[in-house]
Amino acid sequence: MTDMNVEILDSTLRDGAQGEGISFSVQDKIHICQALDDIGVTYIEAGNPGSNPKDMEFFHEMKKVPLKHSKLCAFGSTRRKDIKCPEDANLQSLLAAGTEWVVIFGKSWTFQVTDIIKTTLSENLAMIRDTCAYLCANGRNVIYDAEHFFTGYLNDSEYAMKTLEAAVEGGAKVLSLCETKGGCMIKDCEKIVSAVSKQFAGRATVGIHTHNDSGLAVANSLVAVEAGARHVQGVFLGFGERTGNANLSCIIPDLQLKMGYPCIAEEKMAELTPIAKRIAEIANIALNPQLPYVGSCAFSHKAGMHIDAVLKNPSAYEHVSPEAVGNARVFLMSEVAGRATVIEKLQKIDPSIEKTSPVVAEIMAKIKQLEFEGYQFEGADGSFELLARKMIGRYQPFFKLHYYQTNGVNPRPEEGVCACAQIKLEVDGQIEVTAGEGDGPVNALDIALRKALCRFYPAVSQIKLIDYKVRVLEGTSGTDSCVRVLIESTDGNRTWTTVGVSSDIMEASWLALCDSFEYKLIKDIEKHLLRN
Repeated sequence: MTDMNVEILDSTLRDGAQGEGISFSVQDKIHICQALDDIGVTYIEAGNPGSNPKDMEFFHEMKKVPLKHSKLCAFGSTRRKDIKCPEDANLQSLLAAGTEWVVIFGKSWTFQVTDIIKTTLSENLAMIRDTCAYLCANGRNVIYDAEHFFTGYLNDSEYAMKTLEAAVEGGAKVLSLCETKGGCMIKDCEKIVSAVSKQFAGRATVGIHTHNDSGLAVANSLVAVEAGARHVQGVFLGFGERTGNANLSCIIPDLQLKMGYPCIAEEKMAELTPIAKRIAEIANIALNPQLPYVGSCAFSHKAGMHIDAVLKNPSAYEHVSPEAVGNARVFLMSEVAGRATVIEKLQKIDPSIEKTSPVVAEIMAKIKQLEFEGYQFEGADGSFELLARKMIGRYQPFFKLHYYQTNGVNPRPEEGVCACAQIKLEVDGQIEVTAGEGDGPVNALDIALRKALCRFYPAVSQIKLIDYKVRVLEGTSGTDSCVRVLIESTDGNRTWTTVGVSSDIMEASWLALCDSFEYKLIKDIEKHLLRN
């Protein structure tokens, strides 16, 4: 490793798993390992084999899954007080995990030593030294996590440094300074990392592990690298205990694209966004659209003046190219969007459309009228495209609705069935009548529509509704207000959003649902035509 290269340790499967609402199966953990290995992080901290049987099962299964780039790490604590290493069950579990690298945490703060684990300061140093030495003697490489290091250093810098000396004496190769409570200010972080880097230069790699309780996890990680750290720990999407961990999907491009510290292979940078989406899907969470670099809003532009400038030169409002991190530029449709936005989107449908084409002004006027009525197209790309196609004559309906109806089931006769729906539609003169059951009326309607259309368009079976939002719009009273429904859908390759507005929530849902299905079918037809 050159002086500028930075090792990345991802703790999604260990520290990230401690976040509220996060739970991984063994198979989930394997898939996330493969995703992180694909992007080429240096280390994957994958769990504590001594804490639960699931983690030990995972390490057993991972012996069958070769990694191309990353080193798998098992995580655990130093030996317990007043016990020898060979007798410590946790250390035996670490050895049984079979990883070449292990991460060991120990106490740096005197308060934690005397008041929490209730031992002496000298015994704590022995616990650190003995554990590192024992693991090294058994063929393991040790990364030492100095828990509460920044708090401990500010309380008693001499003792905090002694804990690091004990780890190095035991053979630890990396000293990761843990900002465990997330409250350290940037100047203190820089000063402390600089002091450690100077003292241990040439003897161990200095690392940083931060939490986001003060909103400074990324900033402290970056300043730590500038102060000498060459090992950064975090969670790829930033979730974790309390307010989360340092977000690696932000740190990696900050270091590599902005600061000149290589973290992963250059060609892997363009995989940041796809990997972020993949990990979010496996973790069963919605990817925060406002995440830097990888969020769907990271390169979205709404104001007409902004869009016009970006079309002329993207650097006018973009700090890096979206393609550099595998993301895409988005121009949002809204009442404040300019002519350039409309033209840019229309030309993707019909390249012959020019600035002076009358349809441009007509579509802009229609958008403003619909948004006055409650529609919102900035988050509904699918519905905007269908609207545009209808106005420029590039649309043909896929089916004709005769009727639909929904009703609740009470009392519930079956587990998971709260509502049913019936639908009658027509495709090329053929009538189809179907019904669906679901855990709500919209779910039941979705199932019924899917059944009816599958006979004619098998591809609709690929559609998955991944988000459903309802907003009540202003009215003269609560009961006569309109509602706006946004539905986000995916077919596994594309993701799109559609919108419906009505004074009736089921009609608004139906409008958004229909747009979702028609958008998918149109895109499939175009894809087929391009291939042929």
